[in-house]
Amino acid sequence: MAEKDDFGRAGEDRAAQHLRARGYEILERNWRCPQGEIDIVATRDDLLCVIEVKTRRSDRFGHPFEAIDERKRRRLWRLAFAWADSHAESARGRRIRLEAIGLTGADAGDARLEHLEDLR
Repeated sequence: MAEKDDFGRAGEDRAAQHLRARGYEILERNWRCPQGEIDIVATRDDLLCVIEVKTRRSDRFGHPFEAIDERKRRRLWRLAFAWADSHAESARGRRIRLEAIGLTGADAGDARLEHLEDLR
């Protein structure tokens, strides 16, 4: 289990690096509340972005984005509003947008990275 956790953490590190390079400001990583966890919370322009990161060694069991089904999206929305409620100053005046980053490859450092900027 620890190896899987390390791989996922490396994917999140790479995702955060990708976001910073594109002008996002990372506000929080791995924010937890009773309803669950948000991988990355960031801002960009007038947006508050809640970003789900999925890291896979291969697409043998499906594309990383396939793991974000309707149930997961509804949960992410609930988490996004919970974060905004508990961080009113950072969220004020910003639209909330769900995003996803999928990484596929044996090494998260050079895995194929795909960024879906509007997860509906």
